[in-house]
Amino acid sequence: MNNKALIHLTKLNEQLSFIDLEIDNQIEKCESAIDIILKSIDVVKKIISKNSFKSDLEEVLFFKETKPQFTSKLIYYNMIYKIEMKRPNGGNRILKKYYHNELLKLKSFFDNELEFYQYYRSGSTYLDYKYFQRGKFDIKLALDSYYFEADTTFSTSHDFKVARILANDLIQLYLESQLVMIENKDNGEKSQRKPNIKLMWTGSKVALTELLYALHSEGVFNNGAVDLKNIAEYFEQVFEIDLGQYRRTFLEIRARKSDRTKFINSLNETLLKRMDNADDIV
Repeated sequence: MNNKALIHLTKLNEQLSFIDLEIDNQIEKCESAIDIILKSIDVVKKIISKNSFKSDLEEVLFFKETKPQFTSKLIYYNMIYKIEMKRPNGGNRILKKYYHNELLKLKSFFDNELEFYQYYRSGSTYLDYKYFQRGKFDIKLALDSYYFEADTTFSTSHDFKVARILANDLIQLYLESQLVMIENKDNGEKSQRKPNIKLMWTGSKVALTELLYALHSEGVFNNGAVDLKNIAEYFEQVFEIDLGQYRRTFLEIRARKSDRTKFINSLNETLLKRMDNADDIV
């Protein structure tokens, strides 16, 4: 049964990646993501209701590892939606304070759930039969009130807490990335030492667009928590180039019948040739 759920998880990740590429506005992105995640969870819930787990271990693995990956995404996008909806208008100092306070809220959760957090992070398993099997809750394990209102056919006493841990990791990265961007903006407004040489992009705009999407897909900027639009604007500013309708350009690249990653492949071939050239040390 876990295999069926994992197939839907892969599909969900692909859909979320597409949303991340196509939607720049963070609030709209969260709204679309939440809608897709809810539908995906509903599908998995129906799979569980129509099938029985082959063993207690399979049930534990589903509620400890698989289901939290769905739920954590729902928690993450819902929290980011709330954070951005309540974001105050003001200067960088006000925004810094706001995001720092949100980080403190995450710390409060970890402090309150320290015992279970340590159990989960250490890879312990001796209480799994109570934490991650349906109907095996123990009131002495400090249960959250929500559990008593949850669908007990699709919930255990602690699968939601695992999801919160996973989601909070992502939320922390998001908040820290926002603080980094604010800090960079502050630094950009101050006088800084400029390079002695000005670099200009002399390749094609199509090639730069291909590189732009590749770097964004790899998540190499700000731990992956940065919008495609922000990266595009950064490239345009640094290289003083107008990428125009880069999304349409990407669609044209994607529609190529062959060699869709023409520029990336060329980079790979050129670098390999340089490495193979014994005389070209650096």
